[in-house]
Amino acid sequence: MEIVVFRDPGEVGQHAAQMFARQIRSNPKSVLGLATGATPLPMYRELIRMHRAEGLDFSEASSFNLDEYIGLAPDHPQSFRHFMQTELFDHLNIRPERTHVPDGLAVDVEVACAAYEAAIAAAGGIDIQVLGLGANGHIGFNEPHSDFDSRTRVQPLTERTILDNARFFASVGEVPRRAITMGIGTIMESRACLLLATGSAKAEVVARMIEGPVSEECPASILQRHTNATILLDELAAAQLSGVSREPAS
Repeated sequence: MEIVVFRDPGEVGQHAAQMFARQIRSNPKSVLGLATGATPLPMYRELIRMHRAEGLDFSEASSFNLDEYIGLAPDHPQSFRHFMQTELFDHLNIRPERTHVPDGLAVDVEVACAAYEAAIAAAGGIDIQVLGLGANGHIGFNEPHSDFDSRTRVQPLTERTILDNARFFASVGEVPRRAITMGIGTIMESRACLLLATGSAKAEVVARMIEGPVSEECPASILQRHTNATILLDELAAAQLSGVSREPAS
């Protein structure tokens, strides 16, 4: 893994956006793997700026999101489809039919999961996948003890994840208990993985991911085995690393 430490979340987002921009400029038909949550927001805002100010063109690109809550409609304020529309897609020239988010209202969820896998394969696989990092080490909604060979599937959420996500809902009781998530095996087939982690709350799990053993107890640790994984951290998230310089990147 390549590990780069920046001063703050804004710099992390800017560097991540630059990596995505290089991918799109080198291959306008790139397949982008996207994530939701607060951590990638600086990256998305910089991509929007690049599109508006520099003409970064998304018209031939396509995207696949990592996950979606089961039971939430696409227009629900806390659905991941709604997040992606309001925070990114509505501000770019990416074609709506080329943006893919799992269907949280699918009648047959298993069929929908298989169809999502097939759509990724039909698109040629993901060129660059952005990832966040759960406090318990999850990537996507692949909770601890998820199989490293797993594919897109239904994932029950742990109590830790439910509590962590409760801040986005009126109460913890409103947080869905299950989600559709891209599997770890699917993520690992991405040609490049880009994990972003910021803030002191992520310091302990960042150290486990990078310096601990590769273990299903910390799903993100599998990125140690990816041939092209980049970890972008701010100083607070890197604070417990012992083998990585915490000097800000130039």
